[in-house]
Amino acid sequence: MFPYLVKTSSYYEACDYQQKPKKSQYPKIMSQILVTLTIRTILTLFFLLLLLFLSRNGHSEEFAVPNSGSPYKNLADLETGQILHLPTGLVVSAKQMLDSIISSRVIYIGETHDNIEAHKVQLKIIKLLAEKYTVTIGLEMFRRSAKKKLNLWNQGQLTHKEFKNLFRSNWGSGFSLYQPIFEFAKTRGLSLIGLKSSREVENHFRAGDPAPGNTLYPEIDYNDLYHRNFSMSAFGGHTVKALEKPYRMLLLWEETMAQTVAEFLSNPINKDKKLVVLAGGFHVQYGFGIPKRAYRRIPHNYSIILPNVTKIPENLKGREMKVKKVSIPLYASDYAWKVEYIVPGHSKIKLGVGLNQEKDDEIRIKSVGDNSNAQIAGMKPGDLLIKMDGNTLSRVDDLLELLENKKLNDRSTFELKRNNKILTVLVVFKEAKQ
Repeated sequence: MFPYLVKTSSYYEACDYQQKPKKSQYPKIMSQILVTLTIRTILTLFFLLLLLFLSRNGHSEEFAVPNSGSPYKNLADLETGQILHLPTGLVVSAKQMLDSIISSRVIYIGETHDNIEAHKVQLKIIKLLAEKYTVTIGLEMFRRSAKKKLNLWNQGQLTHKEFKNLFRSNWGSGFSLYQPIFEFAKTRGLSLIGLKSSREVENHFRAGDPAPGNTLYPEIDYNDLYHRNFSMSAFGGHTVKALEKPYRMLLLWEETMAQTVAEFLSNPINKDKKLVVLAGGFHVQYGFGIPKRAYRRIPHNYSIILPNVTKIPENLKGREMKVKKVSIPLYASDYAWKVEYIVPGHSKIKLGVGLNQEKDDEIRIKSVGDNSNAQIAGMKPGDLLIKMDGNTLSRVDDLLELLENKKLNDRSTFELKRNNKILTVLVVFKEAKQ
């Protein structure tokens, strides 16, 4: 046993023995082995103590991918418009990226919801894919319950106004951010599908109601440690117990979106189609959100692309999310596409009114700010806003979207209704006073 131990432990060569030693040499060999083992033990203990010391002093980066999921290159060092392949640290062109993701059934493109530059990246990728493949677009912004109306839209049987109202009822404001994507999809006949859970399901889940026959809720994995830690750091500022309910709701959303993706993949009708998923970067970053949960249901090839912002403009600092750093040993995505952070209409140009949304698709002015553009133009509380630059105003969002494109010294004509009389006023947009 002893010679075999020496041979297989590589001590044979270390002791300068090229042949099986004699019995008289065994004491010497044993002495050399003990010395070697002692040295190795000391070195092992030294490195273990060193690691323990570093971890206690906050140096935990060795347990995570550096640069927040970009191991080779800090994303801040990229130039705007550059695309980085995170696993290799190589900068590639849009075409090279496209060539490498063509085997993917699902392409996840994250976003910062209010960043118009992220949506431009999404549209560019969709256009490139649509040149060669049949593409379906899955959207976090629409619920699964919108399926019937989205099918009508896909068939050209839903008017622009009806589609816009559908978006508002499912998501809220921000239609103009996605409008170029919707218009391209309509022109090319690309189908849209809603990914998110219905309000009915959410209300049952929030109330803790059991799922009838286990069909109301998707199968939910509560045990992804990295996902939980990252989510809790993003929620921030509360106790873990207080965060449990919002975390469970987040899981419901992601599992429902993943279930919708899996249903698309398992449908034979879609076997030659690619699904592009547009969702908040949080839901796809590191791949442990929607991508992992969809893969759990039906293994498939997928790619993750993140439009990435590394510098927040001064006028948008208040919108920045404060997230405590957590150690995650995963790539943030397959590709990072460097973009600026631009929020349309986020300027000091304001009309200067408080508004009420009336039931009859009317907007009523409830207050007018002192020295505001509205007051200077002659608007008064109680006025109904009917049109702006010839565009009918039926909802507050209609006005906000038109105001987004205005610049200093631009002019707009408003039609008002006051005491059953129609008035026309001219507004010259000046910078709002603080």
